[in-house]
Amino acid sequence: MSEHRVAVIGGGLAGITAALRCADAGAAVTLYEARGFLGGLTFSFQRGDLWVDNGQHVFLRCCTSYLALLDRLGVTGSIALQPRLDIAVRSPGAAGRLRRNGLPAPLHLSGSLLRYPWLSHTERIRFARAALALRAVDRDDARTDRRSFGAWLRAHGQSERAIATLWDLVGIATLNARADDASLALAATVFQIGMLNANSAGDIGWSIVPLQQLHGTSAATALTRAGAQVRLRAKVTELGASGAGWTVSTAAGSDGFDDVVLAVPPPVAEHIAPPGAIALPTGWAEQLGSTPIVNVHVVVDRPVLHSPFLAGVDSPVQWVFDRTPQSGLAQGQYLAISLSAADDVIDVATADLRARFLPALAELLPGFAAAREVDFFVTRQRTATFRSAPGNARYRPPPATAFCGLYLAGAWTDTGWPATMEGTVRSGDAAAAAVLDSARARAAKEVA
Repeated sequence: MSEHRVAVIGGGLAGITAALRCADAGAAVTLYEARGFLGGLTFSFQRGDLWVDNGQHVFLRCCTSYLALLDRLGVTGSIALQPRLDIAVRSPGAAGRLRRNGLPAPLHLSGSLLRYPWLSHTERIRFARAALALRAVDRDDARTDRRSFGAWLRAHGQSERAIATLWDLVGIATLNARADDASLALAATVFQIGMLNANSAGDIGWSIVPLQQLHGTSAATALTRAGAQVRLRAKVTELGASGAGWTVSTAAGSDGFDDVVLAVPPPVAEHIAPPGAIALPTGWAEQLGSTPIVNVHVVVDRPVLHSPFLAGVDSPVQWVFDRTPQSGLAQGQYLAISLSAADDVIDVATADLRARFLPALAELLPGFAAAREVDFFVTRQRTATFRSAPGNARYRPPPATAFCGLYLAGAWTDTGWPATMEGTVRSGDAAAAAVLDSARARAAKEVA
């Protein structure tokens, strides 16, 4: 039997997952990455002695595929995972927590909700009723995808206050969209799997090392040990069918493969895939669209945040994270404010963001006003995720294309998940499974 040659184009989490799974199955894998490092949208860079992650990427205990990837990479010792969901929430005039108890879901949040200061007694009761109704939503129904999450919430008695202070608290961070701009199907996925179906599913985890170390560096080592070739700074310029296989071309030359996994952003996939391969209308990548995320980074001379993260209510601050341990900062504290669904701030000047967010931090963190600012900077991801908009499922293709031997991976493919690390890894798993199934079918035909 001839060697099974697989090319994976793109070195993000989807490409890493697909490449490792194929290599572990015995395929001869070559991974192409245009940049000089692996990790895709989860990477780090240095600002002086400070390690900076491009975004504040967290996961939940229910993210089983992502956790399996971390285990395969041998880095589970480099993450923290809450023993019990606990989110500190603050506004300029109040403080609360979302903390689970030992009751089965969805009653596991009942104690926190009874004391949640931003909702009235009536709003708490209506929230509980809506949560029970959301458990029953069929997220696989195409009509569910076409409906706005915000419209569904209002139809189920949710006030504007409840949407802003509770539903969007979780929804914006996971969907990268406000309730009115999000598909009900994707919102149902987040809340059903993460909050409503199992007591411990929503426990939050995060990296305690720079993301480049957690994902990119460890993946390069794991792939090499698995026998895969990793080609960095190798931008693929052309992909073409060649006999029963495929030719992948870069500036360094061309190579032949039996199967190819395109694990690249939608516009790149639409550009590089042969015409007709992705069975979607012309311009589908533009229709799927993207949504930005902005991170505001503040270094101060003393600790002012005394938990790993904090969610803001009635504040321009959505979430703020203590990045001190991961960054290597030796003195003071490094805070990162994560702003999802950031269309309204993506082009705001750094000076204006400073004027807006330093006072906002002072309103949420009692010791911040007395702290001395050491550094302030902003990072912007203009195309951080695909848009979670109602009806966008029609622009999310399955892993198999119309051409034999060509497959797709990426959070934007049809995983049923929003653009999370879990959805990204699931897409890589699905593409690899399709590749290996096809290879087994071809091998069976050869034997027959």
